[in-house]
Amino acid sequence: MTTESSDDDPTGNVLRRLSDAAEHVSGICFKTGPPRRVGAELEWTTHRAGLPTAHLRVTDLSRALGPYTPANLGNAAPRALPGGGTVTLEPGGQLEISSAPADSLAALYAAVTVDQEFVADLLATGGLVLGDRGLDPYRPPVRILDTPRYAAMQHAFDRTGSVAGRTMMCSTAGLQVCLDAGTAARLPQRWAAVHDLGPPLLAAFANSSGHAGGDTGWASGRMATWLGIDARRSGEVPLTADPTDAWTRYVLEAPVLCVRRNGHWDTPDGVTFAEWIGGALPRPPTVDDLDYHISTLFPPVRPRGYLEVRYLDAQPGTEWIAPVAVLCALLADDTVIDKARDLAGPAAGRWQEAARHGLADPATGACAADLIDLACRHLDRTGLPGPVRDLVTGIADRRLHAGALRKDQYR
Repeated sequence: MTTESSDDDPTGNVLRRLSDAAEHVSGICFKTGPPRRVGAELEWTTHRAGLPTAHLRVTDLSRALGPYTPANLGNAAPRALPGGGTVTLEPGGQLEISSAPADSLAALYAAVTVDQEFVADLLATGGLVLGDRGLDPYRPPVRILDTPRYAAMQHAFDRTGSVAGRTMMCSTAGLQVCLDAGTAARLPQRWAAVHDLGPPLLAAFANSSGHAGGDTGWASGRMATWLGIDARRSGEVPLTADPTDAWTRYVLEAPVLCVRRNGHWDTPDGVTFAEWIGGALPRPPTVDDLDYHISTLFPPVRPRGYLEVRYLDAQPGTEWIAPVAVLCALLADDTVIDKARDLAGPAAGRWQEAARHGLADPATGACAADLIDLACRHLDRTGLPGPVRDLVTGIADRRLHAGALRKDQYR
């Protein structure tokens, strides 16, 4: 990569050409090889026990978490959780456990179960509890974390006149699944598969119809908020024969959300990263700026070397294992992937319909039922012990049954 040094960046990481930025993005987005590892990032809204409508303070969370308080709350040396995960906090006080990568789904389930129970116990000492929905059903969005990044994000979203951005920042809780990208030969199919599976799995595990004491009118109000912000930041990456090229274009054509500097990090509205390279902002961007820009993009599936699946709502209690196991079973091998893509085909791209109507959307609901049946027939491929596979099947059957009832009402 060709770089030039400047007074702004003595390390020599300044980007002067689009081709250099594209080279960097293409070099980090997909790390290929046989798929083996799996990880998860579990978010929850946090509440005062017995008074879930009360907004929390940062000190409420930091006191309860103690040495496990994350760095963005001022802890210089946050301690890892017993299962190997780490804690972070989102702008509205949502708590996230990021697992360590696991060599099997069974190992992931064991580690996250330990960490989830440990964090719940920590919060209980402060009279706090984890929520069980993908969108805060009790409170309107209020930002409690005051950082330059979050201040710039809120400013950028608020100037659009929509509440979706602030709601996304402060009220949503998702379940993210992290999967190896797979071999270079099969990367396009695996990348396409996790997108094709999105609307049916979103619908099957939608869990966020209420917000701030009201009904959103959406099965997944959480996804509705993501669909309500700039599609250049949160929309699906176009599916093409070359995922690397598609992602590179997405990154360069996305608006810059913030520029790190002393004071405010706000940027002019609508300036893309490509335009920043072209001189649209006072100083040229660096490679570090490009990496940071990527961290402000939130498509349903984001490449981070691995595949970060972002379209699932948070699940109640330990039920997170059900959508994760279904997804992993559907990616068990090339034959299952191809079959799953065929079954998901009629619902491909139906993000709006899946988010609004859930399984009551006829095309999406039918695909979800077929995919869950396929997944349950391959749960043994996940390595989960029998009782956990039975738990997954029971949760999936219950979701499909509830979806069938909603479909009758939808008719």
